[in-house]
Amino acid sequence: MGVPSDDAVMIQRGRVPEEPCVITVNCPDKTGLACDICRTILDFGLGITKGDISTDGKWCYIVLWVVPRLGSLIVRWTNLKNRLLSVCPSCLISYFFDQPATCSTSSSVYLLKFFCLDRKGLLHDVTQVLCELELTIQRVKVMTTPDGRVLDLFFITDNMELLHTKDRQDEVFEQLHAVLGESCISCELQLAGPEYENLHGISSLSPETAEELFRCEMSDREIWSQALSPDLVKLKKANVTVDNTLSPAHTLLQIHCPDHKGLLYDILRTLKDCNIQIAYGRFLPNAKGYRDLDLFIQQKDGKKMVDPEKQSGLCSRLKVEMLHPLRVIIANRGPDTELLVANPVELSGKGRPRVFYDVTLALKILGICIFSAEIGRHSMLDRESEVYRFLLEENHEFQMSNVVAKNQIVDRVRRSLMGW
Repeated sequence: MGVPSDDAVMIQRGRVPEEPCVITVNCPDKTGLACDICRTILDFGLGITKGDISTDGKWCYIVLWVVPRLGSLIVRWTNLKNRLLSVCPSCLISYFFDQPATCSTSSSVYLLKFFCLDRKGLLHDVTQVLCELELTIQRVKVMTTPDGRVLDLFFITDNMELLHTKDRQDEVFEQLHAVLGESCISCELQLAGPEYENLHGISSLSPETAEELFRCEMSDREIWSQALSPDLVKLKKANVTVDNTLSPAHTLLQIHCPDHKGLLYDILRTLKDCNIQIAYGRFLPNAKGYRDLDLFIQQKDGKKMVDPEKQSGLCSRLKVEMLHPLRVIIANRGPDTELLVANPVELSGKGRPRVFYDVTLALKILGICIFSAEIGRHSMLDRESEVYRFLLEENHEFQMSNVVAKNQIVDRVRRSLMGW
């Protein structure tokens, strides 16, 4: 009769804080299930140290060893289990009737609007509160007034689906007031209206900025900026090989690449978008900053990948997504300096979680104030990305006209995003 839904996900905590926790998922399979699980784990600030994936096409068994990443938020393990259960297909319907898992209805979008006095690190402090409360930021519009006040519009969804209740709303207000203190002038929460749809697109990007932001190869400026951090030179080294001799029914992908935060998610979302099914996969522990993966895969039609052109295309795309999962550049916006981050979006419409958190954290550490910020979507070359735009204020440490200073900002933001 299948397994009871509550037993589809089991979390075994380590005996000591340094010991990894083991997450076991045992449920009906669906294309992209491992990707959805890895995305949820990444959303909770956890890193995957190693993992095993096995499926017969109907039933999936996944074991992942996870640890909290340095500086991550406190993990609510019960909530993590509930979130993981929510991405697992129904044990009875999927198994017995061979039905694809039905997608849950989209969460209601709320507008959180607050007006307060500005200060360094304010945007990150608010973002941290929202992450701790498991509220997902869908769109943002931040505007600073000439008199040093800031109006923040956060369009959010609640991963716990409780934001319609008074208790949950009171919890949000209480946590926000705790971090904003007396600087808060007003704070409101309501269902989002038509203004949310109007913010789906990003303000116009110049052709030059768009080309630099979305190109696959790194620019000369990015390569030069990596010289500031010698350990990042390894970014240009990644190997993906295809072997059809070891299995009569599956193609073996062998991957050797630099490690970074969310690496397994980046690989699995690429395979998910390409309709590649994983029969068996092993994610080996970090070895001198590199990771090795063995993945036995099939195409959507259940056959091996034997077409050399398809093999080459998949390998090239995997290399791009492993080496450049997120793009970070500094651009001029008239007389002002703008930081842009591009986050690729899955075909399902989801992007990598916590990008806004990581970027605002990096800028807070650098002591750089954000004059304005926005999140929107941009399509280019048949790919959709979330684009994060931050208009930066000048300060005495980082003269925005200085090329070295700009590269240091890009380097620090990239490190925060990649977990280095």
